[in-house]
Amino acid sequence: MAKHEKEQDPEYKARSAALRLLARREHSRYELALKLRQRRIAGDLIDSVLDEYEREGWLDDQRFADVYARQRMDLGYGPLRILAELQQRGVHLTPECLEVVSEEGWCQRAVRIRAKRYGLGRLEDDLPEKLRQARFLSRRGFSATQVERALEAREEDCGDECTW
Repeated sequence: MAKHEKEQDPEYKARSAALRLLARREHSRYELALKLRQRRIAGDLIDSVLDEYEREGWLDDQRFADVYARQRMDLGYGPLRILAELQQRGVHLTPECLEVVSEEGWCQRAVRIRAKRYGLGRLEDDLPEKLRQARFLSRRGFSATQVERALEAREEDCGDECTW
């Protein structure tokens, strides 16, 4: 088949577009299907190509979830936000890297994020500042318990842990 004929073949177009997208970064099946639909590729063709790529191991929602969650954790996001973002991308499972972090580990991460952004000063007498920091940590995806623990943390309480 000549190059021009290949480019006109819808199956070739679907396969090459999907492969180019996967070469750049991991995608969830939902994300990849959405991007192929935007390229006006037929739905049944998208499903067959994505099924084949899953069988080949080139497309894996579990792997995508793990890579995505690790990146977001490194950027300082909490478990609630990471899980919500994964669900928006069509992945309805909890990656192992989120499960292995204990509640105490998430609290320590929230403390580190607060310390980096605001410091660990006392907030008992400054309700507006306490609420501002609590909203920030909540938007980052930390639970109410994790936020509360982060707001209670003091530099003298965490010793060497605060020297990031």
